Amino acid sequence: MTLGGWIIMLVSVGTVSTLFTWCIYKVLTTEGEEEKLHGFEAETPDMQDKEKDS
Repeated sequence: MTLGGWIIMLVSVGTVSTLFTWCIYKVLTTEGEEEKLHGFEAETPDMQDKEKDS
């Protein structure tokens, strides 16, 4: 591989590794994010009909 190929490869791998590390760091260290999580409660039309019948 040429010198240019090595440089491009190292810059690419370094950039992706840095981004990945930063993302993991942010996920593990950001405080108070639990309140911002949005849940998904699956409620289908047939479940709504059962609640009305009760």
